[in-house]
Amino acid sequence: MENTLNGRKALVTGGAGGIGAASARALAARGAKVVIADVDESAAAALADEIGGTSWAVNLLDVESLQTLSLDCDILVNNAGIQRISPIEDFDPADFRCIITLMLEAPFLLIRAALPHMYANNFGRIINLSSVHGLRASPFKSAYVSAKHGLEGLSKVTALEGGAHGVTSNCINPGYVRTPLVESQIADQAKVHGIPESEVLAKIMLTESAVKRLVEPEEVASLVAWLASDDAGMVTGASYTMDGGWSAR
Repeated sequence: MENTLNGRKALVTGGAGGIGAASARALAARGAKVVIADVDESAAAALADEIGGTSWAVNLLDVESLQTLSLDCDILVNNAGIQRISPIEDFDPADFRCIITLMLEAPFLLIRAALPHMYANNFGRIINLSSVHGLRASPFKSAYVSAKHGLEGLSKVTALEGGAHGVTSNCINPGYVRTPLVESQIADQAKVHGIPESEVLAKIMLTESAVKRLVEPEEVASLVAWLASDDAGMVTGASYTMDGGWSAR
């Protein structure tokens, strides 16, 4: 595999598992030095050892500590996320604030911390793991959909401000990806829709998709790696769907 990212330093949030881990491996395979940022310190350290990177044990909900942060990364992958499923009238306000903080405010603060270094070097890649839910809504996901829609706007503003400085900013919008985050939703989806767990994939998660399967983390990671490369220098302010045709409807 070509070392197209030699000399680049990447930071991947939520990097210890799922899409984050697949992205970290893909970036490292192309020569980048990757920092695995995750609240799970041991898992982050183990993956860092595997790919020859470093780990950063961080709780991104501690936004006060992020306000004075300075990052020297060339590639920032905003991936960390959680999910809560509930009707709006029953949605815990604390859960809503938590999701907005982790999935919108923290990416803003990390971008803010990374841009000075990127501007100084006239190169930067901001890659935001959005979702089909950044483009389409689903019931019972008010916080997640709100955060992803906000991330789309943040990414576009970053693209407009960063263009003159060699910095691109894009979103990736997968459908349901085969990750622990998605697998953990199955019980909640079954409960809120009143169906057996065995029916959730067919009746809830994949109904809108023309391709009836989950997205694999490695498929998303391949797009992350391309967006990080020099070949994607004219790609900015975009939202790349990888949803099996969901958003074509």
